[in-house]
Amino acid sequence: MAFMGRIDDQLERSRVGWQRLTPGQAHAAQREGALLVDTRTPTQRAIQGELPGALVIDRTVLEWRLDPTSADKIPEAVPGMRVIAICRQGYSSSLAVRSLRDIGIDATDVIGGVEAWISDGLAVHRGASDERC
Repeated sequence: MAFMGRIDDQLERSRVGWQRLTPGQAHAAQREGALLVDTRTPTQRAIQGELPGALVIDRTVLEWRLDPTSADKIPEAVPGMRVIAICRQGYSSSLAVRSLRDIGIDATDVIGGVEAWISDGLAVHRGASDERC
């Protein structure tokens, strides 16, 4: 049996209670109106590309921008919205989703993150992103 570090245990516990999405499922949900929220760093986005239609929100302000009751929310943050978080590999997005779900937001994340998105042949682009810092 492999030793699990504390963060691995935390990650496993954080994923309880929701269905994670494949990149294809996330893309379909985005087309149906879900907010795709990219939490990757600027360096990661510069290397991998931007996701069409995604909102870029820094992980440090994610909850404040997406909580419909927050004074610092973005216009898209409305009761009943669905949020799909995505990061580079699908780890930090799971921790972010647990935090969002804990404040009452319908959120999930993408299995494998942007690396899986690209591997599955889904679109990325170079250029401007919709940053919501």
